[in-house]
Amino acid sequence: MSRESTETTSLKRSLGIPTLIVFGLAYLVPMTVFTTYGIVNEITGGYLSSAYTLTLLAMLFTAISYATLSRKVTSAGSAYAYTRQGFGSKIGFLTGWTVMIDYILLPMLNYLLIGVYLTQQFPAVPGWVFALLALIVVTGLNIVGIDAVKSANVVIVALQAIFFVVFFAVAAQSFQPGVNAFDPFVRGDFSLAAVTAGAAILCLSFLGFDAISTMAEEARDPQRTIPRAIVTTTVIAGVFFVAVTWFAYMAFPEVITGEGADSAALTMLTHLGGNLLTSLFLAAYVTGAMGSALASQASVSRILYSMGRDKVLPHQIFGSLSRRFRTPVGAILVVAIISISAVFSSVDFVASIVSFGALTAFSLVNLSVISVFLIRKNVEGKKSIFIHGCLPLIGFALTVWLWTSLSLVTLVVGLSWIAVGIIYLVWLTRGFKRPVPAMTAA
Repeated sequence: MSRESTETTSLKRSLGIPTLIVFGLAYLVPMTVFTTYGIVNEITGGYLSSAYTLTLLAMLFTAISYATLSRKVTSAGSAYAYTRQGFGSKIGFLTGWTVMIDYILLPMLNYLLIGVYLTQQFPAVPGWVFALLALIVVTGLNIVGIDAVKSANVVIVALQAIFFVVFFAVAAQSFQPGVNAFDPFVRGDFSLAAVTAGAAILCLSFLGFDAISTMAEEARDPQRTIPRAIVTTTVIAGVFFVAVTWFAYMAFPEVITGEGADSAALTMLTHLGGNLLTSLFLAAYVTGAMGSALASQASVSRILYSMGRDKVLPHQIFGSLSRRFRTPVGAILVVAIISISAVFSSVDFVASIVSFGALTAFSLVNLSVISVFLIRKNVEGKKSIFIHGCLPLIGFALTVWLWTSLSLVTLVVGLSWIAVGIIYLVWLTRGFKRPVPAMTAA
């Protein structure tokens, strides 16, 4: 095979553990804690810290399952590749189809939020203008290559870090007298059902570790770096989210309901630090949304590339790489085109659908560990039963629990998307008379 041919079918390995962690943190966007701040506070009755703690517990078990499978499966594709390994090509396809709705909607959500917040600062400019400009910049960086994404993420995470240093300092000086340190977690009116419903929505905040797994073909020594980066990112994110919401409650324990819930974060920050803190928040939030859009578009394009390479999706559009940049340009542009519709979307609805897709994929990945290591490989021993049986089973139970806590509308739309995937799979296999193309090696 010629060098030119090889370069158009293999991704460049350049990512180490620190870069992967920064990529994951940039993807999940630390600022996302304020995106759902008011909504989940309203749902849980002020128990946002408890909801994040429950979500972290569920996500940690799932992250361990991802880490376990990433040592065995080192191709791009994330949950798509893992469930193909555990349950075969048909379930793998449907998992990839479900995950696609997550990754495709995440850039849309970020572009929408960029437009909303910048319009608040510059009301003379329509939100769609800011959203479109952000889309063009992000798409260009993704086409140029993962190294450009890597460099931009470092700057974006650093800017958010500056905001949070200021936030923690201001909040610490504003703690309300009479508020107990355990009040953010449990009080007399605690409702587990309400906290679970809130925790289900917060799952979208942890998609960073799933995004890391899509970079397996661009990571150095992926069997070592990917697992460590996945678990580390999950723990850092979870502890951080709990800390932010704890500080916020201690300084501003009020729960804003109704129409004001969407902008409750701005109300809280204005109360704590006035216009200066609010302006700093908007700058950091918009920058963080750019980072998330950058990372999420990079991730979904690689999932689509993986499926296109298998000819599950049209190969000419999705399954080839740019000769110049060695990036999946076709997939990147398709995501960009779909993201243009961001200006017509609802933040609440998109967030719920993203959580539906995430929880569905997480559940199947947990089961895939059991299938790969205990059923298919018959790995014996008490240690294997614990690692490959007990831990993923707990992860599965927790993710299903959260999944069933989503709203009825979300479940109907999500299951409808899966039904469309099943119909497409039936057509693709001509009524299951043809096999679904197998995963190819990178």
